[in-house]
Order: sequence, then C-alpha cells, then structure tokens
Amino acid sequence: MKAFFIAIGSLAIVTTILPFIPTGFWLVRIFDFPRLQIASVAIVALIGYFVFRAKAHWLENVFVGLLVFSITYHAYMIFPYTPLANPQVQLSRGDVKENTISLLFTNVLMDNRDAQKLKEVVRSADPDIILAVETDEWWREQLAEFETTHPHKVLQPQANGYGMLLYSKLELVNEQVKFLIEPEVPSIHTQVRLASGKLIALRCLHPRPPFPTEEDSSAPRDAELLVVGKETKEMKQPVIVYGDLNDVSWSYTNYLFQKVSGLLDPRVGRGLYNTFHADYFFMRFPLDHLFHSVHFRLVEITRLDYVGSDHFPVYIKLSLEPGAEHQQNELPTSETELKEADEKIKEGKTENK
Repeated sequence: MKAFFIAIGSLAIVTTILPFIPTGFWLVRIFDFPRLQIASVAIVALIGYFVFRAKAHWLENVFVGLLVFSITYHAYMIFPYTPLANPQVQLSRGDVKENTISLLFTNVLMDNRDAQKLKEVVRSADPDIILAVETDEWWREQLAEFETTHPHKVLQPQANGYGMLLYSKLELVNEQVKFLIEPEVPSIHTQVRLASGKLIALRCLHPRPPFPTEEDSSAPRDAELLVVGKETKEMKQPVIVYGDLNDVSWSYTNYLFQKVSGLLDPRVGRGLYNTFHADYFFMRFPLDHLFHSVHFRLVEITRLDYVGSDHFPVYIKLSLEPGAEHQQNELPTSETELKEADEKIKEGKTENK
C-alpha cells in the first residue's frame, strides 16, 4: 500500500510542478485548473504514506517534502478565494436602484436541449442583463421570449460553440460584435445606460480553452483577455467584463489580466463559486467570471441552480456608488507586467495566423 500512496503522491507532485513551465501548450496549462483536486490527492497520499511507512529511504524524505510543498502551494493559490481572505470588493453601502445593475451569465451547453430549466432560472432571477454563450440558432429560438422582457439585444448565434446572446432591460449604446483574435470567436462590446442615465461599458467574452479538441495552446485565450484588459485600463468610465473565460480564478493569466485592466474580482474573500463541471461535484472549477472597475460595490453574488448544462449560471448585482473608486484599490502594475502582456498578445495573434 505504501507504493500506491507514493505513486499517487508522485502524480500530484508532477502535476503541481508542470504549470511552472512557461508555455501555453494545453497539456501543461490544463493543470492550472484542478488545484483543489491535486491538493486533495496530495493530502491523501501524505496521510496514507505515513500510515504505511516503515523504515524510510532518504528519497522518501524528499518525496514527503515535495508533497508538503504541493499542498502548501495549492493552498496559497486558492486562499484568496476563501472567506478567510480580505474581500477585494466592498459590500454596497445602500444601493440606489437607479444605479444598480444585475447580470446573469450562463454557458448553456450547445447540445443541451432542455431550455425550459434555464428559462425558469432566468425568470426567477429576473436580471437586468442576460448573457448566454455557446448558443446556436436553436437556442436563439428557445430564448426568444427574453427579446420581449429584455428588448435591447445583441444576437450572435453560431453553430461552432461560440455563439453569444445578450438581452438587456437597460438601453444598449454603440453595440458591436468583434472578433479580437480568432475569426470564429466573437465578443460583444457595448455601453449600458443605467436607469439613472449613467453609461457603463460592458464586455462579454468566451475565448477558446486550451484543450486538444479546441485549441492546442492557451495563447489565443490569453491574448483575448489581455487585449480587453488593456482597453479597459484606458477607459475613464465604469466597466464590467464577464463571461465564460475558460480560465480559472487563480491562473497567472487571470492575475495578469487584473493587473493590466485594473478591474476587481468580487469573489476574492468570498468563495470559489465553481461553475464547471456541473455534473461532477468532485471536478469543479471557477471558469465563469465577472470583473468590474473600482466604481462598483457588490450587492449580491450567487451561483444558480442546475440547468442541464455542464456549467451553472451565475447571478451578480452591482451598485455604482459615489466614492467607491477612492476606497477600493486596483492591483499595482509594473512595466515588466505590461511588457509581458504585450508579448502574450503578440504571441496569441501570431499563433492564430
């Protein structure tokens, strides 16, 4: 049995070390995702090893040290997304309805044909804005009722798994569908007029994941996130970026995106809010994200019920409040990080060509 625990512990060590390799190759980047799962395997291996340990070879002491490192490292990466950490976004201090915005976002799973579940969840949440991704023409027809309740819309159904449908009760201004990095992967860029008349910028994204059936490298995904990040940094108005980003909260690219964009993550200090995979409780990651500028405070964030997809929907309500930008801090950015972001954008565009 000791050999078994050494074997699974060694696997945990290898999958911990692999993401340190500076490459976008999917077989490396995929191990950015299951940090909680790898840490759990490492803990089981460590306990099992000591239960069955007899006389230890010096190499086994090295093995134990690497296991402890793996557990500590993963705990360090996950810690910001636990209630033990300090929140990055303050709670609302008395939201004014005219300056609030509620958003629901969901990856419907294009082949999912149980649209009724999703419609019930959306009706119950009653958000100001609905974003549904991985939507084809069938899904556009199924969600047509929201064209009445949410009359402002941007509809980009596609049969390749990267369609996007955006419905809004609030007025949309200067709506655009852009293909930032890949010609078949759209993003929606618009402004939203709140009930108070104030305009905010909204960016809706769904880049390809680094996975053999989708993309060999994370470079195009990283480039799309960072292109939007650099754009939002230059904006003077409040901004929200959200969608299925096919990246986890604790990845380096996610961290670099926050640094480059100046946007905040309301999950920090509150929870993981794992949205994928909805069918397997033991293999879940936070793939669906919302980031916003320092102008907003948080009213509510919650993961919604199962809708037949491999993703859970997420609902979030934000409040645009005077003074928030002076009491919440962006992550500081260095010239080295800005240069690195430029290099990743260049790499993503080059790989796509």
